[in-house]
Amino acid sequence: MPSTGLIDVHAHFLTDGYVSAARSAGVAHPDGMPGWPSWGVEQHLGLMDRSGIEKSYLSVSSPGVHFGDDGAARALAREVNEFGALVHARHPHRFGHFASLPLPDVEGSLVEAAHALDVLGADGVTVESNHHGVYLGDPRLEPLWEELDRRGAVVFVHPTSPPHADDLALGRPRPMLEFLFDTARTASDLLFRGVLGRRPRIRWILTHGGGALPLLADRMELFRTHLGSGPADGPSVIDQLGRLWYDMAGTPFPRQVPAFSAAFGTERLLYGSDYCWTPVEAVLAQVASVDSAPGPSGAGSWRDLTTGNALRLFPAATR
Repeated sequence: MPSTGLIDVHAHFLTDGYVSAARSAGVAHPDGMPGWPSWGVEQHLGLMDRSGIEKSYLSVSSPGVHFGDDGAARALAREVNEFGALVHARHPHRFGHFASLPLPDVEGSLVEAAHALDVLGADGVTVESNHHGVYLGDPRLEPLWEELDRRGAVVFVHPTSPPHADDLALGRPRPMLEFLFDTARTASDLLFRGVLGRRPRIRWILTHGGGALPLLADRMELFRTHLGSGPADGPSVIDQLGRLWYDMAGTPFPRQVPAFSAAFGTERLLYGSDYCWTPVEAVLAQVASVDSAPGPSGAGSWRDLTTGNALRLFPAATR
């Protein structure tokens, strides 16, 4: 086993109550997937031990906790956040936790963020790339960003299905393509609406190497500077996106990480497994690809690089 333990910022948990609430809301095939996976603390620890993952930061994945009713979403967010805090309390050296928010309910999200960060000791919060069609640059979310910026909070942005996903996805599971496009869409919304500039203390984490962003950043810059999509004398798209953090969940090698590195460098690249939505054998294969890939220039292995980056983002992380 390699000497450097991975720090996994993109790992998921489920509870029976959460899955029951989703199914009651008609979500039997979340994001077009065949069904709901299973999850348990011991099976997650077993995967971590097999793959050399030292610590995992847990979050609830898409479709989040809001199924149409604000009150029910607030209660469900509190339920899953208290469970995540309990897992962390029982295994403080192995698990961290990003708290769920009941967006697009901004008032409820402000209350839950304060409770999660101040009372439960969450390491950050998780949001989706859009919440029932409300993308993250939407002015309605500005009070939440203002508060999280004041706190210097970590905000883990997990992709979800876009509006009209049934038409766009052509019957295919949305994590295959649509998640990657929706990450790019919401990042561009944060950038072009000025949220990234106004809220520089938020530590955003985008998933899957930024989705399509490495291939679109130059095109976005063209529109920003020459076609009136932003102030020509402001920070470039590459500069603004390069200040965010990214995980390598999915298929990092042989092509994803090199494309990402060419666009944004590797100073803010983190490891992500996407377990339990990614099955055990696929996670093990992904870790093997990380360990066998040619190492980053001047940084040892990809384990060394991503773990070192994670310790800068989470200085209190215990290895």
